[in-house]
Amino acid sequence: MKLHRLELEGFGPFLERQSVDLDAFADDGIFLIAGRTGAGKSSVLDGVCYGLYGGVPRYDGTERRLRSDHCGLDDPTSVTVEFSAEGRRWRVTRSPEYERPKRNGTGTTKEPHRATLEVREPEGWTGVAARPVDVAARLDEILGLTQQQFLQVILLAQNRFARFLLAKNDERQALLRTLFGTRSFEQYASALDERRKSAAERLAAEGTEVSTLLGEAERMIADLDTERETGAEDDAPTRVPADGGTIGRPALTIVERLADVVRGVERAQYRVEAAAHDRAAATATLDAALAAEREATAMHERQVERRAAREHLSTLESDAERIAALREEVVAAAAAEALRAPIEALNRTHRAIAPARAVAETAVRVAADLGETGLDASSGLTARDDELTTLLARVDAALALEDELATIEAEAAVRHADVERAERRADDVAARRAGVPTTLAALDERLDRLVDALSRRDVAVAERTEVDRRIEAARDAEKLAEERDTADLAALVRADELRLAVEAWSSLLRRRLAGAAAELAHALIDGEPCAVCGSREHPAPAVGTAEPVTDGEVSAAEDRKNAATERDRLASDASRVARDAHALAAARAGGESLSALLERRERIGETLARAEADVAEHDRLAAERTALLDREKSDAAESERLARELAAARQDLALHAQRADALRTAVLAARDTFPTVRARRRDLTARRDAVRAVSAARIELETCVRAAADARATLDGLLADSVFSHEDEARVALRDAAARRRTESAITEHEAALAATRGRLLDLELVLVGAPDDPIDLSPTAAAVREARNAVEAAAAAHAAASAVAARVRDLAQRADAGSAAVARLSDAHAVVARLADTVAGRAPNTRRMALETFVLAAELEEIVDAANLRLDHMSAGRYRLQHTDALAARGAASGLGLEVMDAFTGQCRPPQSLSGGETFLASLALALGLAEVVTARAGGIRLDTLFVDEGFGSLDDETLDLAMRTLDELRQGGRTVGVISHVASMKDQLPAQVRVTATPRGPSVIRQDAAAAAFA
Repeated sequence: MKLHRLELEGFGPFLERQSVDLDAFADDGIFLIAGRTGAGKSSVLDGVCYGLYGGVPRYDGTERRLRSDHCGLDDPTSVTVEFSAEGRRWRVTRSPEYERPKRNGTGTTKEPHRATLEVREPEGWTGVAARPVDVAARLDEILGLTQQQFLQVILLAQNRFARFLLAKNDERQALLRTLFGTRSFEQYASALDERRKSAAERLAAEGTEVSTLLGEAERMIADLDTERETGAEDDAPTRVPADGGTIGRPALTIVERLADVVRGVERAQYRVEAAAHDRAAATATLDAALAAEREATAMHERQVERRAAREHLSTLESDAERIAALREEVVAAAAAEALRAPIEALNRTHRAIAPARAVAETAVRVAADLGETGLDASSGLTARDDELTTLLARVDAALALEDELATIEAEAAVRHADVERAERRADDVAARRAGVPTTLAALDERLDRLVDALSRRDVAVAERTEVDRRIEAARDAEKLAEERDTADLAALVRADELRLAVEAWSSLLRRRLAGAAAELAHALIDGEPCAVCGSREHPAPAVGTAEPVTDGEVSAAEDRKNAATERDRLASDASRVARDAHALAAARAGGESLSALLERRERIGETLARAEADVAEHDRLAAERTALLDREKSDAAESERLARELAAARQDLALHAQRADALRTAVLAARDTFPTVRARRRDLTARRDAVRAVSAARIELETCVRAAADARATLDGLLADSVFSHEDEARVALRDAAARRRTESAITEHEAALAATRGRLLDLELVLVGAPDDPIDLSPTAAAVREARNAVEAAAAAHAAASAVAARVRDLAQRADAGSAAVARLSDAHAVVARLADTVAGRAPNTRRMALETFVLAAELEEIVDAANLRLDHMSAGRYRLQHTDALAARGAASGLGLEVMDAFTGQCRPPQSLSGGETFLASLALALGLAEVVTARAGGIRLDTLFVDEGFGSLDDETLDLAMRTLDELRQGGRTVGVISHVASMKDQLPAQVRVTATPRGPSVIRQDAAAAAFA
């Protein structure tokens, strides 16, 4: 990595933009950043660090005062750093967060932190990232160094120089951890310690669980023993405490307690077997009691049933008289059933006579109301019926004629309406045809006036298209005129730049030629031959009167001249192209101005609108004329068709009128005095229906009277042959079918119940021979069953309890046994993890009290010390060498990263704090350079072509300072550039290449490079 350029604006003590061209010091290799105290020398390095990492080391932990206090609200703040890495040139620009005026309104607003990263390509600078977070991520990949590594490798900042040498073990460990990224080893140690604690917790938890299980088992076994030995006061059980020992005796081990529990499990199992035997005996006793109870219950139930059968038989026998009466009722009902049909027939005929007589009287009254007479004789009714039927036949024939007449009259009305409608339509068509010639002549006259509208529209469209093309060209000409003026101005500026560049280059050539002798004299060395005359003596070398001009200055001036020439050529070409484009656009516009063309286009638009309106009117009139001719043609055809239809309609109307007259005569004769034939037919139909109703009613009345006489004769004959002496006795004995079935069912059920009860009672008497009549008492057998069942339940509960206790104790014993094995395994694992964690953490058995991370960093520190001693041996003339020591620190403090100084003069080791100020600087410088080399190697072998040192040269005497400068001078090998910050006067003489930081009388500081470097700025 190599820094090329630094630009600061509004940063630290710098208000105006200040630039440092580090490439100007490439030939010298080492340069001095000089200035008075407080001028801002260290701010130059702050700018480098801020540009690359967005932070400043000396503001760590305090308020970041990056923006210059000299800045006004409108002044910008930015830092730009150009550097090379990965074979490419990069430029990063940052601006910190600060207050600025609002763009709209009054007051201020906060300008956020901004950052951009660019890479230089053949075509120029190209953006890579534009957000601070993206820039930081990309720079991490490009630089390959963290900020802490950068401060130890490239920028040896003020107040940090000797920190590493004089730091305590913990402070040195923190810095090395940051540089070498060894925090993972500390994390390994923390992880192991967490594993140790976790293993110890698991071991303790498992042990507690096993002890708890054993305690629970021992308590249950003790309770069992207490129950078994209850009453033996002298042999009272020993209470087992929670720790596994008995009161007054030492605590037992886990194994001993587990053996006691196993024996308790065996005793509990014996209790289970004994309880099972007791439960089986109680169950047998219960079975015997239940059998006795069942026998007594059966005897009791038979005795109760016998008593009930006796009582039921007595009841059935007492009901014999009622059953005999029911039997007689059934016999009488059966005899009366043979007379049911004639009795019911007589009843029906008597009921039918009265309604038949009423119907006959009503029919006679209705017929009389209609005007009929002679209704008493049956022969007269028949003749009147025939007469009315004949009249109805003639009326029905006339009814069809009446319907036909109505239809013909309706059709005649329709035909008449059709004739009138056809006459009106014929009149309308004739009127339309009469006005056609006049309308047609008017349309032809208007069409003749608009015949040229189409040609006028085409001409206007062509003119408007041409004007639109010229307007577009005129607008292009106006735009190109601005571009032409801009290009002409740029050409003038580039021509002026070319003139100045040529003058500067010519001036340098003249100065170079004028100072050639002085330049050759400057290169002469005593004893070496002159390049011109070959003499080894140089008595009077030429002395230049002005600052000599170097080849680099001439070459740079020539490059600037060539670049200006190329820019001038490009500007001239651009100006010529712009003028040609403008002239072409003006020619396409026809030489007219844009305003004139717009006015002309407006006039053409008005003409075109009128022409288009005339074309539309011509098309409309032509369409109207065509439609008029088509309508005239259709009206002529319509007139002929209507004439034919009108003649046919008139003829049809005459035929309908003739037919209607003939029908009307026949219908009037059939109507008689009625308004319509249909009305007369309704009257004749009503009269015939009334006559027929009277005849039918009289026939029905006569039939009912004859049926009643026949029914009475039949009933009297049957009564004479029956057991009944009178009709009323038979009517009383009649029963319906349901009543007869109910009576017969009652008789049958009584007989069946009597037989069944007698049979069951006989069976019970045979079974209960010798048994008392009263039922036996069941309470003694029930009490025996209750006692036996209680005994079984108690035995089952005792067995279940014993089984549960035995199973629980067995489970506790098994779990305790498994837990004991787990405790043994966990104890072995904990011992291994604990020893490893204590060793890695620097605890016993680690006798050096050195943690794993410290051990790794100690190896890195040894390499750093070896690299530092290569320079410290030279700078101290072989007196001092640094040594890494892992001696134990006092009062148990952390150790392993100690440093001591071997003094060759005394042969004794001494602490770094005992060195003088100058010796401390030399040792710190050597250690810092060694640290830089090791960190560089660890960062992937990054090439570091720039180095800054900001510390302590004022504490060195002249001889030691010379040694330090020679060491720094050696760092220039391989093209490296070294920047040194100091205000020591002798260093200004030794380092002619300088960057001078000067505070102006107004306050802000400015940066100036020496004359040799300024030519390249």
